[in-house]
Amino acid sequence: MAFSVGGSKPKQIVPQMNVTPLVDVVLVLLIIFMVVTPLLTKQAWMNVPPAPKTDVTDAPADGPPPIVVTVDVTGNIRINAEAVDRAQLVGVVQGMLNARADKVVFFDAASETPYEKAVEVLDLLKGGGMETIAVLADALPTN
Repeated sequence: MAFSVGGSKPKQIVPQMNVTPLVDVVLVLLIIFMVVTPLLTKQAWMNVPPAPKTDVTDAPADGPPPIVVTVDVTGNIRINAEAVDRAQLVGVVQGMLNARADKVVFFDAASETPYEKAVEVLDLLKGGGMETIAVLADALPTN
């Protein structure tokens, strides 16, 4: 705050605003934002392995077929292309897993399946004691 001395009345103080500290603070904030803004953009770089030369979707000829639980758009559940009721899902999958050495259940849902229906089936499987659930993804388009 500045004031002037002098004039006709000897003890009168005239207040004047000093904006220099305000300008200094604003300029410092501007510089901070200019430096930090480019750092806020996040990029994720990924190295995707090349597509395998062999077809890995085929099951081995000597072993049992894999257990694939599929959920379609309407919420119907199928195990290896056989329709199964929601109440019987866990029991059927557990019976199939007891006869196998590997305890892997593959899960596949149609792309248009509502998220809550797919997660509900995953929760049923996980709640039924399935420890290894592999989620199948769509094949990548080839260029």
